[in-house]
Amino acid sequence: MGGLSGARERSVHTGGVELRVAELGDASRPTVILVHGYPDSKEVWSAVAARLADRYHVVLYDIRGHGRSTAPRPLRGGFTLEKLTDDFLAVVDAVSPDAPVHLVGHDWGSVQSWEFATVERTRGRVASFTSLSGPSLDHFGHWIKKRAARPTPRRLAQLVSQGAKSWYVYMLHTPALPELAWRGPLGKRWPRILERLEKVPAGDYPTSSLGNDAAHGAWLYRDNVRTRLRHPRPDPYAHAPVQLITPTGDIFLSERLYDELESWVPQLVRRTIPAKHWVPRTRPDQLAAWIGEFVDSQEALRQSGRATSLTLVEGGRPRGSARRRAALARYAERFAGQLVLVTGAAGGIGRATALAFAAAGARVIAADRDGAGAAGTARAALAAGAPHAWAETVDVGDEQAMEKFAAKVAAEYGTVDVLVNNAGVGLSGSLLDTTPEEWRRVLDVNLWGVIHGCRLFGRQMAERNQGGHIVNLASAAAYLPSKTLPAYSTSKAAVLMLSESLRAELAPRSIGVTAICPGIVNTGITRTSRFAGASKEDEAKHQQRAAKLYGMRNYPPEKVADAILRAVLDNSAVVPVTPEARGSRLLARLSPKGARAFARLNPPV
Repeated sequence: MGGLSGARERSVHTGGVELRVAELGDASRPTVILVHGYPDSKEVWSAVAARLADRYHVVLYDIRGHGRSTAPRPLRGGFTLEKLTDDFLAVVDAVSPDAPVHLVGHDWGSVQSWEFATVERTRGRVASFTSLSGPSLDHFGHWIKKRAARPTPRRLAQLVSQGAKSWYVYMLHTPALPELAWRGPLGKRWPRILERLEKVPAGDYPTSSLGNDAAHGAWLYRDNVRTRLRHPRPDPYAHAPVQLITPTGDIFLSERLYDELESWVPQLVRRTIPAKHWVPRTRPDQLAAWIGEFVDSQEALRQSGRATSLTLVEGGRPRGSARRRAALARYAERFAGQLVLVTGAAGGIGRATALAFAAAGARVIAADRDGAGAAGTARAALAAGAPHAWAETVDVGDEQAMEKFAAKVAAEYGTVDVLVNNAGVGLSGSLLDTTPEEWRRVLDVNLWGVIHGCRLFGRQMAERNQGGHIVNLASAAAYLPSKTLPAYSTSKAAVLMLSESLRAELAPRSIGVTAICPGIVNTGITRTSRFAGASKEDEAKHQQRAAKLYGMRNYPPEKVADAILRAVLDNSAVVPVTPEARGSRLLARLSPKGARAFARLNPPV
């Protein structure tokens, strides 16, 4: 996971305590300060710090009473936000006296960092702030007051939901009990609890000081929570740009806590990540990428002397309906900076999917047997908003080629966050007319291409142990039999079952798997589909008729691409796309006999 073994350490004395500070990287570069939460010490950040140290001056410190820092005496009243702000300023004066710092906080590290980013005496010392899983207590107080003042059913539900999630806060206010628990059985079992509930790897975390850290840290809650929630500051406006990263599976904090955050933060970037609370340990790659991207953008603006209004919308400009703009913002929150690989990306659904992820700010690898087509998609992805896009030529049905391709992607681009196995070919005609060569061609691309992608890139995701998502393009033909599509339907039915089985296997590793099942979509597959048993002239006629039918249907591949992004966002299992795909799935479920009768009909081509 990368530790702090190479860190330079120093002590900073402030307010009667000694703070232990660790530094990594070149001190002449922009300074990034990582502030830990409860019941952690600075080592919770070690994996992220190691990934940032080659680009920035990275600073971590144990807050008072934690890790190797000393505790105030007495404990009561020694952990107020005002005193924590004093500590922060002392650390900044020591490590970056001449330049503002980029602040990153998790859990209580984020709670106190909100104070640093909003109080007047730190103005000019904070260049940017990245917040993870820790709201401002002042913002939280105003959030509660607003819902209590106008208690609609939705607002009451939000209050009740967050109240239930905050059960541990009430426990930490009880006298003596938290200290006894943390210094006793809870402290001993905590590493195993984190490993079981959040899949947190051990490494150099947590440290042996955990029991005392947690006992001292209870005063963070006792000294601040009730006071600030009852009497929040009237003007907690951020004086630095803020990046909010929200884990969608956080069991302690509701996403609704941040609904009105724009009113307090003039410059705000939102990100979401499908993870639980301890993202510094479970998603260090993604966090380091987002932190680096945000720091670089703010450094560039600071050096140029310009300010910016930060938005996450397609192309930087709101477009289309309010609903569409909201969808684009959600996609950008989730996919910006992620690495997305799309096979069969030279045209059709693959190209549309690559461009949709690019518009959301993802880094895109466009792969196809058609190298020129893949290159065209990569260029279009850059124009659509991808920070980076690459074209790769590969035959997904070739096992050895795919193994070399997977190794190249890992070495040159990194582990893929989202894989879209889209490459496919069409084949129509009766089973009796379909030759073994034609069967092999369809299964090599439609089924084995998916198997190779899932096996090779899925293994990389699993070994990284930081989640991911695999999308496999099946078809409505996967569950709707047809006498003229036996080979194609068989390949797609196998993809559907493969996806369902793989979803169960990879769920414990936080890797989602989705089967997308389109119906009739207006793509170029009709021009390349083969017709078993037909002469070249008859095949050309069938292709023209199919292209005309698909053109009359005119369901664009962009709608399928949008369904793919939504499916990854929601971690959906099976997604029928187009009305006929949804209708045929319903028919197959409710009336298998009716579906078999439908299979006997002669198609219009």
